[in-house]
Amino acid sequence: MEKVQVNDCEDVLLSMKMIAANLNEIIDRLDREAIKSMIQKILEGERIFVMGAGRSGLVAKAFAMRLMHLGFSVYVVGETTTPAVRPQDVVIAISGSGETHSIADLGKIVKDIGSTLITVTSKKESTLGRVSDIAMILPSKTKNDPDADGYLERNMRGGYKNLPPLGTSFEITSLIFLDSIISQLITLTGASEAELKSRHTNIE
Repeated sequence: MEKVQVNDCEDVLLSMKMIAANLNEIIDRLDREAIKSMIQKILEGERIFVMGAGRSGLVAKAFAMRLMHLGFSVYVVGETTTPAVRPQDVVIAISGSGETHSIADLGKIVKDIGSTLITVTSKKESTLGRVSDIAMILPSKTKNDPDADGYLERNMRGGYKNLPPLGTSFEITSLIFLDSIISQLITLTGASEAELKSRHTNIE
């Protein structure tokens, strides 16, 4: 790569401000009933399974880690030690578009099994959104959205050069949303900081 001289960090700060502003806007649009239903299902499920592809998959793993710290029986779909899903289990899918083929296909299998399917997505009328028992909508622009407002063209011409890549908004929002779900679960279960720490890995 050609040597580049870093003269300022304005794009870093502008991107952070735009992400924060977007997050504040999304918070006001969240469906509180869907949030309550999602939390109730998590509490009632015998085991929790999470799944997602790409960066959404990393968000899913981060959420699984926090659920484990809280004492839930939780698994990441696709890992070699993940057991079979049963009807009394809850499966949480994370997909910005709700159309990621591998995750959408798995969502249909979850429904065939009879398990509860919760999808965190930005598209209610997506394949996953339509088949889910609960569709938690985080309104965000994703990489698969049509370029109706000329985002890509303006980006190529330098008009939006300081914006984060498409998809980033959903991934960051879903990470913060799911960590906030953990905060509510801590309150509801009465878990202490000491309990959470006791379940943290000690061989890293």
